[in-house]
Amino acid sequence: MSENLEKNEASNGDCACARGKDTPDARGDVAGGGAPMQVDAKSHTYTSRYSLSYPSIGHCIIINNKNFHKSTGMNQRNGTDVDAGNAMKTFGKLGYKVKVFNDQTVDQIMKLLTAVARDDHSRCASFVCVLLSHGDEGVFFGTDRAVELKALTSLFRGDRCISLVGKPKLFFIQACRGTDLDPGMEVDSGSSNSMKIPVEADFLYAYSTAPGYYSWRNTMTGSWFMQSLCEILSKHGWELELMQILTRVNYKVALDFESASNMHDFHAKKQIPCIVSMLTKEMYFTP
Repeated sequence: MSENLEKNEASNGDCACARGKDTPDARGDVAGGGAPMQVDAKSHTYTSRYSLSYPSIGHCIIINNKNFHKSTGMNQRNGTDVDAGNAMKTFGKLGYKVKVFNDQTVDQIMKLLTAVARDDHSRCASFVCVLLSHGDEGVFFGTDRAVELKALTSLFRGDRCISLVGKPKLFFIQACRGTDLDPGMEVDSGSSNSMKIPVEADFLYAYSTAPGYYSWRNTMTGSWFMQSLCEILSKHGWELELMQILTRVNYKVALDFESASNMHDFHAKKQIPCIVSMLTKEMYFTP
């Protein structure tokens, strides 16, 4: 069966104090710095799991782009509707309130995700976003053009989406990443002491493939990654932690799939998904 492609440290030498100063790994020194924050273990109770003690586990947004404007020169993504259907069914069974948006332009995607990020998620335990489209290094394609992936995911940063601060934000996508400095933000820790966490904390990006590589999709059964993700979630989403699930997805994609193409250069190829986690706790889909 044929397959389709988706396609110095700046050190300061002398130190004014014995404990040194903090400086970013960058060219040239940066003014400022400070000592590491000391967290009083008695004041902050650490739990290893994200809490699911909310009325809802959360919302799941699926953006499913199949047909593209002629000006883009991009092929139709046959099989993606299977992925969208499987994702809708799988996350729905896990308790998510799922909405699917088909054939979205960049402006529509930005408007949609901006509105979702501005929604009140205070009654939700987490957030899931599934992005299905053509992609390239660091970008995601709307039906009309490309947009930087970071422009989409950053809408849910801690300083922009307050009601999801400290909660897992899970993205299942086809693109890559960025290297901005993180200013941090204050979070109410539930005690007399405030606690600062990075605005990029509690994100997980599960990419279908490693940076720089093609992502494979079957025109009848859907992409290798989404097939595997939905299968493993359906079987083990009630018992395993998310990183265990994604490791099994990696294994399945790596071992169970190989391309079958009439074009020699694209025949007998493999794929490995890529997990990028900034989660600070374990993520289970059931209490």
